Amino acid sequence: MRPPDAEGQAVAVFAALTDPTRRALLEELGRAGPATVTDLARRLPISRQAIAKHLGQLAEAGLISVGEPAGRRHPYRLEPAAIRTAQVWLAKLANRWDDRLAALERALDATDTKESSNDEQA
Repeated sequence: MRPPDAEGQAVAVFAALTDPTRRALLEELGRAGPATVTDLARRLPISRQAIAKHLGQLAEAGLISVGEPAGRRHPYRLEPAAIRTAQVWLAKLANRWDDRLAALERALDATDTKESSNDEQA
């Protein structure tokens, strides 16, 4: 189940990306395209059970989805929307910091200018 808001979605994405195994699975799906648990177990030094567990967590975060099954095989594929949501959230956060840092810089410049004027008058 996906979190309903952008911040919640971003938190879910960041939490999912903290694990190196999940990042490796995402990289493999990005590199080679949709794959089943069995396909991924052949390509990576990870057990099928561990892969299935990690794929579940990635799906919960919205980073992957399960495609149409072919018999008992279920291909997993990347879902870029969750990453985009996290990127937008990060960009907004960065903009807030940029605005605050710019305001601080202006305040410091004003203080420096005021002190320089006072030094010249003395």
